[in-house]
Amino acid sequence: MTVETPTEATTRARAAREASRTLRFATTEQKDAALEGAARGLLAARDALLDVNAAEVARARDRGLDDSFVDRMTLTPERIAAIAETTREVAALPDPVGQMEDVRIRPNGMQVGRMRVPLGVIGAVYESRPNVTVDIAALCLKSGNAVVLRSGSDAHASSRALAAIVTEAAEAAGLPGGCVQFIDSTERSEVGALLTAHDQIDLLVPRGGADLIRRVRDEATMPVVAGGVGVCHTYVDADADLDVAAAIAVNAKVRHPSVCNTLDTLLVHRSVAPELVPRLSRELAAHGVTLHADGEAARLATVEGGAAVVAVEPADYDREWLSLDCSVRVVGSLDEALSHIAEHGSGHSEAIATDSYTAAQRFQREVDAASVFVNVSTGFADGGEYGLGTEFGISTQKLHARGPMGLRELTSYKWVILGHGQTRP
Repeated sequence: MTVETPTEATTRARAAREASRTLRFATTEQKDAALEGAARGLLAARDALLDVNAAEVARARDRGLDDSFVDRMTLTPERIAAIAETTREVAALPDPVGQMEDVRIRPNGMQVGRMRVPLGVIGAVYESRPNVTVDIAALCLKSGNAVVLRSGSDAHASSRALAAIVTEAAEAAGLPGGCVQFIDSTERSEVGALLTAHDQIDLLVPRGGADLIRRVRDEATMPVVAGGVGVCHTYVDADADLDVAAAIAVNAKVRHPSVCNTLDTLLVHRSVAPELVPRLSRELAAHGVTLHADGEAARLATVEGGAAVVAVEPADYDREWLSLDCSVRVVGSLDEALSHIAEHGSGHSEAIATDSYTAAQRFQREVDAASVFVNVSTGFADGGEYGLGTEFGISTQKLHARGPMGLRELTSYKWVILGHGQTRP
């Protein structure tokens, strides 16, 4: 008989399972106190967190990691303050645990309804964005779930320091010890061990690049909610207000180029392209954007003071740029735009700029994506902007969650039936 040697991942998963048995009964007051304590702890530890993070950022730059990656792993005083504020926003949200839904009275008088309950233990494997550590832990605690965190190695020390603050606050509020578990080891084998801990982990969510998500999908032995890779489009219709179109396209591209809801491909109707493409070329040039344009768009975009323009490659239409690059294509119709999105979109976020009710309705109905925007920047594809406080991740699949995952998406339900002696004939 072979006895497997416990790994840190499996040991922490077992501890999280044990804690989850008590955490599921924690009061809303306890959970909110834990999150408020975490917010205070983050602000109090700001300088120490910045010191830890600065060393990691310096190492990342020495290793030649690209600017968008370094930006995602960088903490600043403003970002720490934003993490604390987000944690407080989660505390202020209604507690989903115990909520009754769809209660109805059957003909025999019994009441049937569904009660929201925690999933149990959630595993999170994510790359080097330290804020994700707190976002995930906060949502898990408020929804009554224990969590096992596995951070990327580049910002591992920053994530560990953040997790320690949340853990201390949770225990100070009377939540069970072990409800927040952080895997200290950066060995890749620990990820493999976590992916096979199906007896302890109820749901695993990866956040990161395509390679990480592919590995988790291929190797996980428990249910997985995956997503986050966003090949996002904005289509400018023939009936668009071009001021609106320019505003949402520029914002979606340059607001935060290294995140998943950023504009990757701009589709422009041929009838408005002669006016809009030169204008956008100039506006995007001010932000250092490079346009990867098809032949028609390239001729229009090559204007004095305009953005750098290179010929688009077929593979560019499938790229999540995560940089100041944008593919541009001129299309002849809404149908052509819809066909392009169907072929190249990742199911994340898609937008249309139009004043046509008919075009807007068709776009909403026919685009298969987690978020569909009409005259709004895709930069709003975010749990905080949807009123969820923050998000565990953005799911581009359809079961059991889609789009930004908030508190409700971290719960399941059980049927509750009340009666007074009913028996079934």
